[in-house]
Amino acid sequence: MANTEGGEKTEPATPKKRREARMNGQVLKSNEVNTAVILIVMFFTLQTMGLDIIKSMASFITYFLSPDIFTRKLSAVDVPPLFMDVIYEFMIMILPILAIALFIGVVINILQIGFLFTTKPLKPKLSKLNPLHGLKNLFFSLNSLFELAKSTVKVAILGAIIYGEYTRNMPFFVQMMRMDIITSAKRIFEMIFSLAFQVGLAFSVMAAFDYLYQRWKFEKDMRMSKQEVKEEWKQSEGNPEIKGKIKQKQREMSMMRMMQSVPQADVVITNPTEYAVALEYDDSSPRAPKVIAKGKDFVAARIKEIAREAGVEIVENKPVAQALYVYCEVGDEIPADMYQAIAEILAYVYRLKNNPARRRA
Repeated sequence: MANTEGGEKTEPATPKKRREARMNGQVLKSNEVNTAVILIVMFFTLQTMGLDIIKSMASFITYFLSPDIFTRKLSAVDVPPLFMDVIYEFMIMILPILAIALFIGVVINILQIGFLFTTKPLKPKLSKLNPLHGLKNLFFSLNSLFELAKSTVKVAILGAIIYGEYTRNMPFFVQMMRMDIITSAKRIFEMIFSLAFQVGLAFSVMAAFDYLYQRWKFEKDMRMSKQEVKEEWKQSEGNPEIKGKIKQKQREMSMMRMMQSVPQADVVITNPTEYAVALEYDDSSPRAPKVIAKGKDFVAARIKEIAREAGVEIVENKPVAQALYVYCEVGDEIPADMYQAIAEILAYVYRLKNNPARRRA
């Protein structure tokens, strides 16, 4: 029973473990969401910029197939500038699309995991070099089976969409031989738009399922055993045994200081055996008498013992002693409604001090 309780991970992750996992790069993230969103954004980007891209491609092809370029004899000196022109024109066409894809990828990552910079996942781990561990993760883990199934479904979906688009547009490929470049390019872009839309829609559905799986897996991997929760609580709140010993030591020190102040008292009021409260009063000060020590049972007996040794008068008054013990803490002044009762007791004590013959044994 103890092993099951300590080893089985049944408890949800604590905030502390989630923070540590995040700093180690272990976060909830679905790459399929990135892929689906980028595809959809690219679809609308191509629709928006498609005409400009077609014109740029037509201009590019027309220029490099023109008689001035296509029919002339090129020397070794002419090739590098021509090659740079090709790269420049190609980059002008493709860079905006790549920039948008990069921007969307960064935004989606931030939306999924927030701002996070850590180098801990890059640190080499010797455990990753263990071939048996690698083979186990490759062939026998649930995540590997899920990734295999996901890849198979993706390939099947892509194949079905491409095949369907190809068969539907097969007559067009024959007609392209009789079309001009602009018309052919427009038709090709329409096919690309259709493919992108279908693939984006299919990948969006897959991304939703993948995100749910990744969330379930993340929470499962983050689970803690009851023993781990207890150990974390001990580390954050302190070991209960140590805290108990510290509190006990503090009580002992407080008791010692309280007992040391008993000889300074003017009177000790008792119940007579259950409670004992020591009061100190400075008649030169406008402040009321204050409690400098109090106790019950054994502590009360000790207060009376110290008071006798120090020659402090002990007065028995059950209701006053009980009220002072209940309503006053050490260091508190007596409440106003007890001024009269305490004044009478102090007056009695002062009369005894001024007349030693009347002091009781």
